[in-house]
Amino acid sequence: MKIGQFIHILAILLLIIGFVQPVLAAENETKDAATAFYNAGVSLLEAKEYERAIAAFDKALTSDTTMIRQSDALLYTYQNKGYALIQLNNYTGAIQTIDQGLAVYENDEKLWYNKGFALFKLGNYQDALNAYDKVLKINNQSVPALNNKGDTYFQMGRYQDAVDSYIRANEIDPGNSYTAAGLAKAQSFAATATLPVTPRPPSMIPTPLPSVTQTTPIFPTMVPTTLPTKTQSPLSLLPIVAALSTMGILSVVLMKKR
Repeated sequence: MKIGQFIHILAILLLIIGFVQPVLAAENETKDAATAFYNAGVSLLEAKEYERAIAAFDKALTSDTTMIRQSDALLYTYQNKGYALIQLNNYTGAIQTIDQGLAVYENDEKLWYNKGFALFKLGNYQDALNAYDKVLKINNQSVPALNNKGDTYFQMGRYQDAVDSYIRANEIDPGNSYTAAGLAKAQSFAATATLPVTPRPPSMIPTPLPSVTQTTPIFPTMVPTTLPTKTQSPLSLLPIVAALSTMGILSVVLMKKR
């Protein structure tokens, strides 16, 4: 067999492989279930369909989470589900979900912040303070955490502690209107307080409370709405095949001319 014929046959074989390869790759490619449920949950959360979003995140968590763990979407799943539960006023459920997330991501600022918020809503003020302290260990510039500490201290009747927390927040963000309102209210109560500052049970919460309620839970920002559903495509052999095919055809043509 002459060299031209060999190259021609080799080119044909490679051409066949080049067409078969993408087909086999497509057949072997499987869509990741956890990723699909996560993406659906994010879309529902953005549409404020919280119950349906929670159901989607639950399905993601009960699927194989290998891929979403690699892309940090597992963390976002816990953040998003906890946030959705808070929006439905299911603070106990939110804390349970957040604790599951913290078991994997123990230093996540958003999880600790929203746990503090949920604990505050349940009246567990000391636990809420502990959660906000965790936030501040991770990010000592967190104005929302400092504001919420101030709110929590105020609810406990610890007005001077509330003042101190608001002052720290004001030093970081002087133009924050929420901080200014909380600070003014706390200073007013601290100035008129005559009894020793002690934590009060929920039944003894002072009736005049700050004009604004505690700041809202953190929405998990910068969460990608979609994630890759497949790995990188294999390198195509088509350019090589085309070159060899051209060489084979030219060889045959030259042979016939001889």
